[in-house]
Amino acid sequence: MENNSPGVALLQIHATDPDQGQNARVSYFLTDGEVNGNPVSTYFSINTEKSGVIHAVCSFDYEQIKQLVFTVKAQDGGSPPLSRNVTVKVLIQDQNDNPPQVLYPVQTGGSLVAELVPRSADVGYLVTKVVAVDVDSGQNAWLSYKLQKATDRALFEVGLQNGEIRTTRQVTDKDAVKQRLTVIVEDNGQPSRSATVIVNVAVADSFPEVLSEFTDFTQDKEYNDNLTFYLVLALAVVSFLFITCLVVIISVKIYRWRQSRVMYSSNLPVIPYYPPRYSDTLGTGTLQHVYNYEVCRTTDSRKSDCKFGAAGSQNVLIMDPSSTGTMQRIQSEKSILDEPDSPLEVS
Repeated sequence: MENNSPGVALLQIHATDPDQGQNARVSYFLTDGEVNGNPVSTYFSINTEKSGVIHAVCSFDYEQIKQLVFTVKAQDGGSPPLSRNVTVKVLIQDQNDNPPQVLYPVQTGGSLVAELVPRSADVGYLVTKVVAVDVDSGQNAWLSYKLQKATDRALFEVGLQNGEIRTTRQVTDKDAVKQRLTVIVEDNGQPSRSATVIVNVAVADSFPEVLSEFTDFTQDKEYNDNLTFYLVLALAVVSFLFITCLVVIISVKIYRWRQSRVMYSSNLPVIPYYPPRYSDTLGTGTLQHVYNYEVCRTTDSRKSDCKFGAAGSQNVLIMDPSSTGTMQRIQSEKSILDEPDSPLEVS
């Protein structure tokens, strides 16, 4: 039987030798040879000593191999050894392990194929024929056809043995243009196997009428569950990312607003800061708040002097970046400082 388990015992070779002792000891061997282009040992093995039982090494498929023929040698233990060969033929038995295959009408996923039936069709009009085959053999390949579902079961019938679809009554104007038939094909095996085929029928007299009625026929496809799942998953991920970004932005805004409120409402005293090496010309030691000075200098600005115009007051600020020589220069230029409108030269 096909689809057997590897290692199953097939048959036993038994040979006798009328000699005695070692001369009567018989051993069994598979002769060198090929079966279907492969060595015999690929398919069979034999118990060399005494029993002579032949085992199947692999599982057989009737659709690929139907029979195998090989030779077994029985040899005694004498010197020289004597032997005799026997031919073994193994026939593979079929199992109903293949369902029917529908050849026509061809089942296409995207395109629409429909059989046209005129409204003037009479009883017994041949619409189409379902053609199917079964690669099994014997009664396992005997096929029967049955009408499983139909838009109008009273309008069509299917031949049990030949698969011909015919009308069972006169076609009328009241019959729908779109007719869908579901035909099931079964074999005669035990247990039986089956295949299903969809037949689209258009009851119309003109081709434009068929087009107008069948434009939505392709919309009757079943939705792909996997595609729907991935679409829902993508929508959920995008929604989650959007909500997360929104929460982060709002949190940052609230944090910055709270920080600004804390700095605004702080009661800490503001201590003015006066940079070192600044002095007031009047010797008071304080700088009036109405005076603001800003100096921008390059890295080599210490090598040159800058001149500033006097402010609108007698209080003049002198900057000494080198911390030496500024006061000495003031003493040497005292005559200039005594003049209210004279410019001040600062190093």
